[in-house]
Amino acid sequence: MANIAKLSDQEIQARLGKLAGWTVSQGKIHREYKFADFVHAFGFMASAAVQAEALAHHPEWSNVWNRVTVDLTTHDAGGITEKDFELAAAMESIARKLAG
Repeated sequence: MANIAKLSDQEIQARLGKLAGWTVSQGKIHREYKFADFVHAFGFMASAAVQAEALAHHPEWSNVWNRVTVDLTTHDAGGITEKDFELAAAMESIARKLAG
């Protein structure tokens, strides 16, 4: 993996301003999605998994019925990087499509 720079707090806050619903929690960018039901939540995860694999960047996430909780950080960089925001933006796009 190429050397990826950890973002500064100011850079993180600037990028968060472009992603509604995302916050910083425990050194990771964090979001909880709520869908109509389990099938939609799982569909989101399946679509996001394909995108994560394409980006070679994988989320920490969990699913309980209609909710998907996501935490993103770049372990190799020791914090939040541009890769986390790239995957977050892709997840936002997928969630908007599922919402109709």
